[in-house]
Amino acid sequence: MGGGRLTDWISLGVLASWVPADAIDDAVEVTGKTVRRRGGKLPPRVVAYLVMALALFADDDYEEVAARLAGTFADWDGWEESWDRVPTSGGITQARQRLGPEPMAELFSRVARPVADMVTAGAFLGRRRLMSIDGLEWDVPDTPANAAFFGFNGTKGESPGAFPKARMVTVNECASHAAVLAAIGPSAWKGSGEQSLARSLYPRLEEDWLLIADRNFYNWQDWCTAADTGAALLWRARSDLPLPPLELLPDGSYSSVLVSPAVTGGARKRLVDDARNGEALDPARGRRVRVVEYEVAGRDGQDELIALVTTITDPREAPAASLAAAYHERWEHEGANAQLKTMLRGPGKVLRSQSPPMVEQELWGYLLTHYAISALACTAATAAGTGPDRVRPKRTIRAVRRRVADPAFPP
Repeated sequence: MGGGRLTDWISLGVLASWVPADAIDDAVEVTGKTVRRRGGKLPPRVVAYLVMALALFADDDYEEVAARLAGTFADWDGWEESWDRVPTSGGITQARQRLGPEPMAELFSRVARPVADMVTAGAFLGRRRLMSIDGLEWDVPDTPANAAFFGFNGTKGESPGAFPKARMVTVNECASHAAVLAAIGPSAWKGSGEQSLARSLYPRLEEDWLLIADRNFYNWQDWCTAADTGAALLWRARSDLPLPPLELLPDGSYSSVLVSPAVTGGARKRLVDDARNGEALDPARGRRVRVVEYEVAGRDGQDELIALVTTITDPREAPAASLAAAYHERWEHEGANAQLKTMLRGPGKVLRSQSPPMVEQELWGYLLTHYAISALACTAATAAGTGPDRVRPKRTIRAVRRRVADPAFPP
């Protein structure tokens, strides 16, 4: 896709097109962060945009980022004095601390929505929007506060890493790469794994989504929570998950039943028999599912069996081949993570923030900036009649960096 056409789209609003100022104001008010120091130059709205800009210009220091945006901020209503001098790094740090992470989290929950439409290439399977869940980790500065809160990761028998790590789990729209749900926490302590963070996201799934997940995410109760939202699920099963075949279906898939771990022995056998005979099941004890199995070439040259479990029990709604192809759209999430960590932040870079609340705030800033970039690229690609994956992420980010300080950047 030509860079000129994409730049024209980006020039219509850059970050503020997808993260509007009134949404920031509402998030600030809801979280009780509206008060600022008398005579201060940095209202909460400006601080929120600065946090996003810090993600966009990860190589620049506070004062350089502020200088890039000074002309735009000076034109906004609500200033008590003109921007005749760029705030110092210390002033920006204090303003960030006053704002805290809560408004940024609230802001993300207000603006982050799927952006693909029915004509966006690769966005839907039938009527269902393809979504995925995955996690990633971020290196944070090795301060006493960060080390105590986030901890250091290290596999058994190995020394921990050089930096504490924050963990993030997101639910992304596969076509656009846009994260629409997110949870942030430590990575090293008990109860801080991807499953634990994902647990807070499942109740917020939408009915028209098809949520795709790797085998690390399966857990009986989590499956039930996610399925009860009405969203369709397509999760890879672990090799030790019992999936008793009940009926072979015309597309090569088979019907099965997931059984609660609390149901054991003879009770489990009776429940499986009831499912095979078409009896109604107590959803607290068992759930009817469909299984799609196929083999792929493994890295060691041996074929690897993939078993996918889905809540879509009727193969007419989604044939086995379509579900297998949809599952591999989950790899788009890896691309989104690379855009966040490598293309925005830069390879091997450590976050800026010296304390856990500021780390969280910084990460919400990254998510919001990445969301705006992904949404803009998806909109441009759809209008051009091409798939969002044809848009070069690095080119998009460069274009946004060029335009974000333009006077057209709206408040």
